[in-house]
Amino acid sequence: MQVSSSQHENWSSRLAFLMASIGAAVGLGNIWKFPYTLGSAGGSAFVVVYLIAVFVVAMPIMMGEMVLGRRGRMSAPNTMRKLAAENGAAPAWQGLGWMGLLAVFLVFSFFSVVAGWSMAYVIKTASGQLEGLSPGQAGALFDAFLHQPGQTAFWHFVFIAITVLIVSRGINSGIEKAMNVLMPGLFLMLIGLVGYALSTAAAGEALHFLFVPDFSLLTPSVVLAAVGQAFFSVNVGLGAVLTYSAYLPAHVNLPRSALIICMGDTAVALLAGLAIFPIVFANGLDPAAGPGLLFVTLSSAFGQMQGGTWFGTLFFLFVFVAALTSSIAMLEMMVSRAEESARWPRRRVAPLLGLAVFLMGLLTVGSFSWWEDVRLLPGVPLIGDRSIFDFLDNLVTNFMLPAGGMLFALFAGWKVSAPAARDELGMSEGWFRLWRVLTRFVAPLAVGAVFVSQLA
Repeated sequence: MQVSSSQHENWSSRLAFLMASIGAAVGLGNIWKFPYTLGSAGGSAFVVVYLIAVFVVAMPIMMGEMVLGRRGRMSAPNTMRKLAAENGAAPAWQGLGWMGLLAVFLVFSFFSVVAGWSMAYVIKTASGQLEGLSPGQAGALFDAFLHQPGQTAFWHFVFIAITVLIVSRGINSGIEKAMNVLMPGLFLMLIGLVGYALSTAAAGEALHFLFVPDFSLLTPSVVLAAVGQAFFSVNVGLGAVLTYSAYLPAHVNLPRSALIICMGDTAVALLAGLAIFPIVFANGLDPAAGPGLLFVTLSSAFGQMQGGTWFGTLFFLFVFVAALTSSIAMLEMMVSRAEESARWPRRRVAPLLGLAVFLMGLLTVGSFSWWEDVRLLPGVPLIGDRSIFDFLDNLVTNFMLPAGGMLFALFAGWKVSAPAARDELGMSEGWFRLWRVLTRFVAPLAVGAVFVSQLA
């Protein structure tokens, strides 16, 4: 086992880092949020802007987080403190690391609840409970499930317990070994799902929807939605990329790694669309069905289609695996900080943090049952009149995540010295200058526009 100067384990290989990082980026954002956002925003025109935003906005920020992580070799708060001191920046920059940890804690608390739903739906689908259901009946089944807090809390707990089990075993024995199984399995399942979906009669309609752009649908709101989704999907702004990069050997090429991660994440998002939209169109369903697309619209389709039990079971298993690869990164980010501060072994820290996340997640469980009529801060502009779940989701996704991404970009672009950044990136002068322009100006302005749009 290799150990860095901060006594962290290192990834055993560049491939291990890439597998874990793609897994961290791939999650419910690709499978749950990307398809319904794409459907609501008009399809292929959204895809074009999304692809541009991934490589012009999200990837430069990802490279910035990688520079910070490998330079600091510690958890996000300690890395920001160390690099601020090294570069003569204000000590307050350490707060960016803490904000990322808080955002991760909040995201994990409701993310694990939704991931638990996918586990429950593996069982529901495999046991034939979706067979023959109309959209209305599928909606009623999902609503009844949400109003059984004992069940949703149980699956929420199981999902967190699996994540804790993996992370508690460490980088090499836990996360790497899990990713060596989960990521190939995820891609094989996705390819199988796409192949099945493209065999339906509506495959041509879905391909046209996804890949033949109608630029008349390209409005400012669609552009902002695409930029925001690209940012959310690639998983920058929280410090997770920074944390994984702290375990990265010095010889690994950061720009090439960032490109591979972004390409892998984008491929999963587009393949998820190819798996979902042929089924949606073949059953005459609405591609703009919103968040219910996964658990209501598709559940109805699985219940009506030939082979739907097999396809639906595989699909929800795929959703669970994708969610797990992301949750591992979230918990690892918190464990890394706790190990440094408390100096406890991760086998003790991981279960304690998992318990804290579980208890916090009960607020989300309750927001669909016990406290579904509770509205936090009613009457307050922007954040009022929302359920607990909607409040947490909105706070993190629309405020903390963009703010974190913008600040990471500004710190990497303006505060880290050019020689230090160039040394970590190993780029030619021309490419390095382009990265500095994108990180200093283009990415912060684009993310800022998304942030401001949330205030309108």
